[in-house]
Amino acid sequence: MAEQIKVFNTISGTKEEFKPLEEGKVGIYVCGVTPYNDPHIGNARPFVVWDTIRRFLAHAGYEVRYIQNFTDVDDKIIRAANEQKVTWKDISDKYIDAYFKSMDALNIRHADVYPRVSDNMPEIIEMVQGLVDKGYAYPLDGDVYYRVEKFAEYGKLSDRKLEDMMAGARVEVDERKENPMDFALWKSAKPGEPSWDSPWGKGRPGWHIECSVMSLKYLGKNFDIHGGGSDLIFPHHENEIAQSQAYLGDMNSFARYWVHNGFITINQEKMSKSLHNFFTVTDILKDYPGEVIRFFILGTHYRSPLDFSDAHLKDAQAGLTRLGNTKSCAEELVGRKGDSDKAAGLLAMAEQIRGDFFLAMADDFNTALAISHIFELAKEINVYYNKVMNAGEEFDAKNFAAVKAIFDELTEIIGILEQQPEAVDDEEAAEIEKLLAERLEARKNKDWARADAIRDGLKARGIIIEDSAGGSRWKRA
Repeated sequence: MAEQIKVFNTISGTKEEFKPLEEGKVGIYVCGVTPYNDPHIGNARPFVVWDTIRRFLAHAGYEVRYIQNFTDVDDKIIRAANEQKVTWKDISDKYIDAYFKSMDALNIRHADVYPRVSDNMPEIIEMVQGLVDKGYAYPLDGDVYYRVEKFAEYGKLSDRKLEDMMAGARVEVDERKENPMDFALWKSAKPGEPSWDSPWGKGRPGWHIECSVMSLKYLGKNFDIHGGGSDLIFPHHENEIAQSQAYLGDMNSFARYWVHNGFITINQEKMSKSLHNFFTVTDILKDYPGEVIRFFILGTHYRSPLDFSDAHLKDAQAGLTRLGNTKSCAEELVGRKGDSDKAAGLLAMAEQIRGDFFLAMADDFNTALAISHIFELAKEINVYYNKVMNAGEEFDAKNFAAVKAIFDELTEIIGILEQQPEAVDDEEAAEIEKLLAERLEARKNKDWARADAIRDGLKARGIIIEDSAGGSRWKRA
């Protein structure tokens, strides 16, 4: 693409021109979920965002390799397993399945690889040993800790000074540590916990080491983008940088661009499981299709806070319905024949809108602005539809097919209008046609109350009526 992509890089605090390590290719690592519960809407945001970024980069001509892990060995998983009297693997497998079910409903395409902590123990142990050998880590009664003071640039991602972090930081309480900020690379086994053999005895990994190991394993010592939620900047991503660059012996290695999405809030308070103010994707799907949830998330720039409410979901649903109506109109027109050039101007306009869409996405993945351009194109398509269907304008099949292709491309990048509406069986279709006839008779008799009641009743069932000079038609919303 001609447009230069700019990305806000957390480590520099500025928008930077995106220059991948290898021309035409992009490597992305995004921190995945800890599968101990059903994913909530806050969990879903980064994966909707990164799915959209991945789609955009692919349309911009890049070959994208996308890695997303599962933290399937964790305190929360172990706790849930003990409470339910099952194994830790039972819990992680159950909620990984739940994750995929929820994310599939949001049109999130699968990553190229989903590595699990439990499948990478030899590599994790090897990296921890390497850090011990280099003097960046020290064993302590079966545990292994990272020496933050030895890494001179500790704090460069979160823009914090080590001395300022000493008080009040979220660190593990252990008076045995050389420094309160030192973090665990390996934890000695405790009763009732899964464990693996290691040079320091049986144990399991600390939280941060896993992502360093898996990103290096699947993307190499240098890769383009590391993504995740803003809550991961410190300590998780800060610690990833420290241990990875220390292990590699190169302060310029590891991820080149750090990209973080903002929080989802409820009444301006961060949504989280610990605060018990979260909504699971499964619960929201009972009231709204997955595409509505996706459209709601992408209606705000990924770095901005996103306030969750039923009203905002309804707004997203209304907007998505409008675009769905445009798609239906466009598909109806494409089935017609016509040799005029009446849509040449529309095509020129569509090409300009496509350019504006790509400019918006190239400016730090501004989906909110990009979506506004889709609505611009939808409006023009609707105008042309009315000219052809209601004003008798001669149809231009060739140019309009190109217009529809642009509309389809833009909605495909955003990841909407991919799900098929629920089918209507013959019996229900006959009932709807009967109601439409009754409504038509009511309108002829100027019984507007009855006509509106029929329309509203059908709308409540998910049936949309479209009136035009040529009559009325219906479709599933």
